[in-house]
Amino acid sequence: MTPGEASLLSSDFEVVSHTALARKYRPRRFTEVATQEHVSETLRRAVADGRVGHAYLFCGPRGVGKTTLARVLAMALNCPEREEAGEPCGKCDSCSRIWSGQTALDVVEIDAASNRGVEDARQLRERAMYAPSRESSFKIYIVDEAHMLTREAWNALLKILEEPPPRVIFIFATTEPQKIEQTAAPILSRCQRFDFRRIGVADIVARLVTVLEEEDFQGSEESLKTIARKADGGMRDALSLLDQVIALTGGEITPESVRRVLGLVEDERYLELMDILAQNRHGEVFAFVERLLDEGYDLVEFYHGLVHALRTLLRLALGSVPPDLDDARRGDFESRLAFFRPADLVRMLALASDLETTGSLRRSANPQILLEILLLRLSYVDRTVTVEELLLSLGGAPPPVPNRVDTQDMGGEGVAPAPSEPSGKAEAQSGSEESNLDLRLDAEEAWSHLMADGRGIPSGMRPFLQAATVHSPEAGVVVIEIPEGPGLERLEDPVARRTIRDALGAVMVAPPEIVVRPSQGSGPNKQQRISREAVRTDRLRELVQKEPRLKDAVDELDLELLD
Repeated sequence: MTPGEASLLSSDFEVVSHTALARKYRPRRFTEVATQEHVSETLRRAVADGRVGHAYLFCGPRGVGKTTLARVLAMALNCPEREEAGEPCGKCDSCSRIWSGQTALDVVEIDAASNRGVEDARQLRERAMYAPSRESSFKIYIVDEAHMLTREAWNALLKILEEPPPRVIFIFATTEPQKIEQTAAPILSRCQRFDFRRIGVADIVARLVTVLEEEDFQGSEESLKTIARKADGGMRDALSLLDQVIALTGGEITPESVRRVLGLVEDERYLELMDILAQNRHGEVFAFVERLLDEGYDLVEFYHGLVHALRTLLRLALGSVPPDLDDARRGDFESRLAFFRPADLVRMLALASDLETTGSLRRSANPQILLEILLLRLSYVDRTVTVEELLLSLGGAPPPVPNRVDTQDMGGEGVAPAPSEPSGKAEAQSGSEESNLDLRLDAEEAWSHLMADGRGIPSGMRPFLQAATVHSPEAGVVVIEIPEGPGLERLEDPVARRTIRDALGAVMVAPPEIVVRPSQGSGPNKQQRISREAVRTDRLRELVQKEPRLKDAVDELDLELLD
């Protein structure tokens, strides 16, 4: 054999003998399992106190530590050098075999996906009747993907779970406990159930940093966060992705290399799409999707990035800054906020989420068509228009707000125009003349503003108060006449009256005294039920009377009044 051939064989052996990071850095102790302290600490104490159950059900997403903790529990129970705190040594022959998944006399791992039948369950039941190899040992059966067992297989195991042999423990791990509940509900009551959580991004990043230090590699925080978010709460997936990136780059982990491995789409593509949607360039949607395909992007990955981009825009529009958004990207996204209102983004995000809920994009033989339809729907989504903007576009003006404006600190230049007063009503005066205001007029104006604005009205009382009449028989007194019924009963509560008093006081000279009485002619025989539709119709009629131009818009656009 030549030296070159020997070197080639040596390099081939090194490639084959590489241990995946997900296996190499699998925890060996209870305290090393990230995020699952509520499970690991309970099991450790059970081992230390000798209170281990005979059957466990570990539930949770993939890659969060279910099988790992099952092995650590098996190691702890059969470790000859176990610590008093319940931790296995992790180094003895028994621990090493169990940790690596090798054949062990007293610990058996079964894949229920390929051993799901009733005959497999019967064989398992028969093997469980044999005693452990050592008197101090436990016989432990770890059944992975337990939801794949058939109903008949569960029935075959039911008896041994009810009356287990001494020193025999079953550990069932599953990602879909609801299937077990549907198939074999009695099993759940015979097992101690533990629900595993998804692992947070911060915990995954911390673990990746430790692994990189052990492997003598380096990676930027941004790139590690990208890997952690892509892992979706699974530590195993995160370590596998890190393995891929290292294999591609040789150890230089950058955001660009991570995007290449994961097939992620750059933020610039989503910003380009936002510009297309904002400017209603509907026809460019097709060319945009074709460029994605030409550049080799995965459309499913682009779709997930689109949902994330819309969510980022919505959070910024609502004043919440995503923690993973740097200053440069934040400026790029905020510059697009002028084209979209929060309500627009909510509708767009709902449309995009519908496609993910059905899962049709991943199953489709032609995802390009589905993505193009989604983007076209986003480009044609109706934009939110306020009533004030609608009136202004029709040549009118928004209804006046009777709240007075204090111009004391405006430098003498910020004098606001006073709202126009109806014919025959006194104009508001400043200073000492305010005390001479006609409270009858002010009470009516303040009440109308309160009903239109809605703030300060006790919850659930607006429909009843809209049917009330208001007048002011004397200065500082406001009389509310309301039909007998639930509305009148609610107003008898001093707290409700105080709430309305404070709301009226905010737009009047001073908070008035509130007097509540039933409307004339109202009573048990004349009491009518006030419907929400009737209140809306009356309110819309009042708005049309105040601004006749609004009627054309209502008729033309088929508008409805919303509370």
